[in-house]
Amino acid sequence: MRYWTACLVIVLGMSALAFSGINNYFFFAGFVVLQAVVLATAWNILGGYAGYVNFGVPAFFGAGAYMALFLHLALDAPLIVQILGAALLTGIIGLLVGLLTVRLRGIFFSIATVALIFIFETLVVNSRYLGGATGLQLTQPDAIFFDNYQRGLVVLMTVMAVIAVSLARYIQESHIGRGLRAVRDSEEAAECSGVPTLKLKLLACTVSCALLGAAGAPMPMYLSYIEPASTFNLLYAISALAMPIIGGMSHWIGPVIGALIIASLQQIVTVTISSELSVLVVGVLLVVFVVAAPDGIVGLVKRWKTSSK
Repeated sequence: MRYWTACLVIVLGMSALAFSGINNYFFFAGFVVLQAVVLATAWNILGGYAGYVNFGVPAFFGAGAYMALFLHLALDAPLIVQILGAALLTGIIGLLVGLLTVRLRGIFFSIATVALIFIFETLVVNSRYLGGATGLQLTQPDAIFFDNYQRGLVVLMTVMAVIAVSLARYIQESHIGRGLRAVRDSEEAAECSGVPTLKLKLLACTVSCALLGAAGAPMPMYLSYIEPASTFNLLYAISALAMPIIGGMSHWIGPVIGALIIASLQQIVTVTISSELSVLVVGVLLVVFVVAAPDGIVGLVKRWKTSSK
């Protein structure tokens, strides 16, 4: 009950802020931070729990964004439908890709996921309907409940972050999470113990990719513009990898902590210094934690609690 109460307080608190007179930049930056929470949590379901490192995050993120664009152009669908459509499409793609790649292990799986980025980007670049290489300029619809569309987007992204974290929490604490951890520790031993490794990996791949696509769906309306180069940017893969590592991949709260720290620091550095240095922040923190604290902040806290007893 404490967890669900906290989730309700977070959603209601963000909704109250959206109705307040706080500066609009808070919501512009808040969207990025909450989107980072969804990305980190989605990546960790496959990369952290199962140990399958997915470098193809931009492929599913971009596929979700362009699926949302297609539904907007073709059907003038509302944003909720766009998000659901993007999650469905990328979930199916994740399942199909999983059938072809999860039998690969280590660096071979990671290379296979990277190839998806260039495949999807090439398809979009050669599609005039989706704007091609030059992209498309979009007009945000009128806000229904809030002063502007940006505030409503942040509230919606808050709900999406709560759903993503709740899914990750459920997976971790259920038999699915135990099976995925067994796969991560030793897939051969897990198979010998009767763990349905292939089914669990396909499930993790499908859920992870669906959440990645859902995270990308609001992006076109958030920016009022979309083009392939930035949508399929490899920086999404680096950030999605760095945030769980810094926060801790062993627990569902780890990616949340890592996302809040990295995304917030990036926004601060972008505003105060320059956007180029925001990438440096991710790189420096990633190196420091990989060397000094490979288990992330969650691991440091566990170690501190054990030593204090």
